[in-house]
Amino acid sequence: MRLTFLGADHEVTGSMHFIEAPDIKFLVDCGMEQGGNMYENQSLPIPLAELDYILLTHAHIDHSGMIPWAYKNGFKGSVITTDASMDLDSIMLLDSAHIQESEAEWKNRKAMRAGEEPVEPAYTVEDAKKALESFNPVEYGKIVELSDSVKVRFTDAGHLLGSASIEIWVTEKGKTEKFVFSGDIGNKGKPLIRDPQYIEEADYVIMESTYGDRLHDKELNHIEDLARIIQSTLDRGGNVVIPAFAVGRTQELLYLIRKIKDGGLVKGHDGFPVYVDSPLAIEATEVFKENLRECYDAETKELVEKGINPIGFPNLKLSVTSDDSKAINSDTTPKVIIAASGMCDAGRIRHHLKHNLWRKECSVVFAGYQSEGTLGRILEDGADRVKIFGEEIEVRAHIEKMGGMSSHADQKGLLEWICAFKKKPEKIFLVHGDDDAMHTLGKLIEKKTGIMPEMPYSGSIYDFTEDKYIYKAEPVFIRKKDKSSTNKRFAQRELNDALSELKELVLDSREGANADVKKLANAIKALVKKFRKDI
Repeated sequence: MRLTFLGADHEVTGSMHFIEAPDIKFLVDCGMEQGGNMYENQSLPIPLAELDYILLTHAHIDHSGMIPWAYKNGFKGSVITTDASMDLDSIMLLDSAHIQESEAEWKNRKAMRAGEEPVEPAYTVEDAKKALESFNPVEYGKIVELSDSVKVRFTDAGHLLGSASIEIWVTEKGKTEKFVFSGDIGNKGKPLIRDPQYIEEADYVIMESTYGDRLHDKELNHIEDLARIIQSTLDRGGNVVIPAFAVGRTQELLYLIRKIKDGGLVKGHDGFPVYVDSPLAIEATEVFKENLRECYDAETKELVEKGINPIGFPNLKLSVTSDDSKAINSDTTPKVIIAASGMCDAGRIRHHLKHNLWRKECSVVFAGYQSEGTLGRILEDGADRVKIFGEEIEVRAHIEKMGGMSSHADQKGLLEWICAFKKKPEKIFLVHGDDDAMHTLGKLIEKKTGIMPEMPYSGSIYDFTEDKYIYKAEPVFIRKKDKSSTNKRFAQRELNDALSELKELVLDSREGANADVKKLANAIKALVKKFRKDI
């Protein structure tokens, strides 16, 4: 068997990996790149018509967004995924197709005025509809034979409704080996869906590393945190603007707000309105409300069985049309506005930011990962001015971050996932993470398991029969790195490594004797004091 690394290698989006088994060829994920990209992705080395399957870990566009493009360009096989992922993609891919068409139309208006050649969308709504006809759902835990040599099983990854890690058994020359693709591993204790389910055996693991260099703040109470932000903002007479992914994060926020309203945690603003301004989010919310009980956690199941809508409450307003959206900012009533996209790089959220960023009484709340290069990341990093629709906007609103809301496992969660294998894998490959995250996580995995993970670049090909790379790709930069930025990145990486070790030491010491805990605290304080004095 051969594995070619194509996308989300040393980067977070555009997940795509190509497998050549003895009698079939297939992809694990077929994702779209989003945000700023550092490295160039290599192309599939065979015609799309020669692919037999696409195995889809979950419905997020960075994992599924190029499936209609694949069909448009010759793929005629089946997409294998869970029921819930198929239901979510039935709306997400159509929405993505609409965005492709709209962007192409906008570019062509400009091209026409400039006398340039027109462009085609990556795919159309019709392409997406045709692609969706070939989705074949499977149940969690059921082994499915794809061919004489390959069988697969989907296990709940706890990242999104329907998300999965994929176990793949490949038999070649009388020998069967097991490969596990982690997909995106979920954060524990998330609203609505179950925690990630662990897998105990694998010969080879291909693992995500998105938060490999970060720890979520587990001490935060999301309900109290969001209630505090809403209370202070409404007291100032402002709006709470929350950029949120339409699928997953929006529904989690609605769950939290229902809890806030039920508990009367916001005082003096009874019945404050909450707008969901995203047709996609509204449709996705309906999917979440359907009886997909195999994905729900125990608390959500209990609510559903009692007839309680876990993500509904009074004064929840759904904005479908563009006129509905415009009317939100015309209304002066202080309110909560949840709109896509979650990284502020497209969609209606940009209009809401344009109307609210300059108002000091308002708050913008980031409740998810912001990729480098996106407007969300720029705001999160403290920009005092940004351009939206060509207009420069002063940032006067309160910029808030709800830590630990991520649907991705943090460094600790990733280590728990890989250490749950009772049979130690022969090799581990890290993907779906930036350079720093992969490097930091790799060193910790080596420390925990004795295995130093491989970190291949796009285009690398590993032959498992020969147990070696038959081609080890070098990075192809899209954005040029100068020497000073490279040196700075290396220094920051060393600092991140030190921070990770310190965090791990603190976490391990919390349950120790009081004298030991105090000794460690004093040592850290003394180090900080000495360093500040020296510089």
